[in-house]
This record gives sequence, structure tokens and C-alpha cells, in this order.
Amino acid sequence: LPISMTEADLAALPVEQLYEVHLNLAQLVDWVKKAQAKTHGALQRRYVEREREARSEAGKDFGVVHLQDESIRVTVDTPKRISWDQKQLAEMAKRIAASGDRVEDYLDVEFSVPESRFTNWPTALREQFAAARTVKPGKRSYELTRDSDGEVA
Repeated sequence: LPISMTEADLAALPVEQLYEVHLNLAQLVDWVKKAQAKTHGALQRRYVEREREARSEAGKDFGVVHLQDESIRVTVDTPKRISWDQKQLAEMAKRIAASGDRVEDYLDVEFSVPESRFTNWPTALREQFAAARTVKPGKRSYELTRDSDGEVA
């Protein structure tokens, strides 16, 4: 696949060639993901003890630490991943509201309706919520497969 090919050039290819390009790229992406995971695992294996020591010396469990391995500087970033117990937050929100304070001053509140529930509601209820609902298309994806008799589907 020459990098100089435009989308229009690709779209104009015979379907068999487009199928081959699609298949080869999917295989390449899969290979790259596996190679990256293996390399990440190797880096972790190689530096886990030195990272632990650096974090201990720095007195931090998260964030960036730097290691030196001969002429290579290794930067290890362990971000915080925060999750909140939704039931407990809902109870706290009730207490905040009951005390007369605005919940929004303390918590980010986002309401959503699962699409499976919305579509199963009675029409009258759906109509009440319809003005608050926006439907946008997601990113398209294409899967090209070969039919059993050799035709592309």
C-alpha cells in the first residue's frame, strides 16, 4: 500500500485488492498490539524492582519516576485510576440535598438512560423524555469476509 495512495485511489481498487489491503492491515494491527503487549511485559519485568525502589525513595505510589539503565533514561508513569462507589455517592447526594445545599456544588451529576430501557418504555413515557435525547452516529466500522464460495461479502 503506497503511502501516496489517496482514499479515492483505495476506494477505486478492485474489491479483491481492497479486501487484501483490509485483511493485511487488520493482521498488522493485531501483530503490533501483541508485540507492544509483549514488549510492555518485558519492560515491566526488567524494571519492576528498580521502579519499586525509586517510588519508595520518592515517597510516592503514583506519577512519574525516572530510572537510568546505562545510556537509556526510563520514565515510568503510573497514573491514578479513581473510581467511586455510586451507591455511597447517591446517599451522600441525598444528605447534601436534605441539608439544603446544592448537590452540584459538591458532585458532578450526569443523568443517562440506557437505550435498552428507553426502547422498552411505553410510548407515553418515551415521548416525555424524547426532547432530552440526542442520537448521533458512532464511528463506522467495516468487516470484509470471504464467502465460502470465494465471493467477498
